[in-house]
Amino acid sequence: MTLSPPLAAALHRPLPLISIFSSISLPISLIPSPNRAKSSKSLRTPPRAVSRSNGAAASAAAKAATENTKTAAKKKESKKKESGSNGRAADAKADAKADAKAEVKAEVKAEETEAEEEEEALNIADNVTQLIGCTPMVYLNKVVEGCVGNIAAKLESMEPCRSVKDRIANSMILAAEESGAITPGKTVLVEATTGNTGIGVAFVAVTKGYTVIVTMPASVDIEKKIILRALGAEVVLTDPVKGLKGAQEKAEQICADIPNAYLLQQFNNTANSKIHFESTGPEIWEDTKGLVDIVVASIGTGGTITGTGNYLKKMNKKIKVIGATPLDRNVPSGDKPGYVPPVLDLGLLDEVLKVSNEDAIEMARRLAMEEGLLVGISSGGAAAAAIKIAKRPENSGKLIVVIFPSFGERYIRTALFSSIDEEVQKLGEDNLNWITDYVRGSRRE
Repeated sequence: MTLSPPLAAALHRPLPLISIFSSISLPISLIPSPNRAKSSKSLRTPPRAVSRSNGAAASAAAKAATENTKTAAKKKESKKKESGSNGRAADAKADAKADAKAEVKAEVKAEETEAEEEEEALNIADNVTQLIGCTPMVYLNKVVEGCVGNIAAKLESMEPCRSVKDRIANSMILAAEESGAITPGKTVLVEATTGNTGIGVAFVAVTKGYTVIVTMPASVDIEKKIILRALGAEVVLTDPVKGLKGAQEKAEQICADIPNAYLLQQFNNTANSKIHFESTGPEIWEDTKGLVDIVVASIGTGGTITGTGNYLKKMNKKIKVIGATPLDRNVPSGDKPGYVPPVLDLGLLDEVLKVSNEDAIEMARRLAMEEGLLVGISSGGAAAAAIKIAKRPENSGKLIVVIFPSFGERYIRTALFSSIDEEVQKLGEDNLNWITDYVRGSRRE
């Protein structure tokens, strides 16, 4: 792919194609647990306060104060007429005291009205990044046959750009800004990705004024490439054979060649697990009123399950944290430990379940057809693992939370929807005739 002229000129040489996705992660350390007050804060910041009354209430309060003063004056005059000359001094003193009380009362009322106006604000976010987090949870109802435990899904697929990576993208950029490492309008953000993190970085960068360069394997789905370009990111495709490692090498090369370039490094960035400790975990705890017994999440780079799991175990050490991973992925699995992502807190996990690609795809399809939840393959794998756990007798009546990391529409061209794609390609008038005949037959019955 060809970069825009300014970026191509800065590179001083063509950027060759390089890489493909792999699960290689770079080291990351856990952030010390923040206090409860901090960790329970939502990612979303309060919207801009806008008064609806335009001073009407304040005017009313001022009018009331004037009326009170007039009433007090009338009482004062009446008392003067009724009293003799000997009692005028005492009456004047009493009247002055009454006037002062009335004035104070009116001022207090005006201040209370003004405070109420300030609290009444429009529920509109200042920008799209304030919509990150606070994702909803929903019970699974139809795919849970045979389960004795209850399963609730946390829908990270409903983030602004439809994946859990929105959280870490915003967190990494904010952390870099706070440290003074990057500046809007000057710094070029660079990241190696297979799609979702890059998309998250791109949409956050748009709101802040950063240029973004994403390196990714050429084998990544076309939908993700289109979305990245739609969000204004420069996309550098790399050799699929070299995996994500090749994309990472290309990103490092770009940072070395372009002035003011900054590599976010999702695999080696403390903001990854930290944001889940500060937001995802607290959200689950609060939405379940602390009744969650087990949490299930795809392992991936380890950020989501590490941050979320650490927070929940801090709140209740009896909560079980269970990871789900593809059957062919070389990750820890009990008796045959394999590659451990550096970001992953392996000691946190109570169990790791492997799910075949076929089972993950089948469950993702069922979630769409039976629950109305259009999610990706990883979500299907996590759901399959959660259902297996919910069928165990010892988990009867327990609340199991499973995290769905991404939206299904991003995987239209993958194996998840390949059979449906073939069906859609064959649609035509014959299909309409069949539907019409079917409807007529149903009505006759």
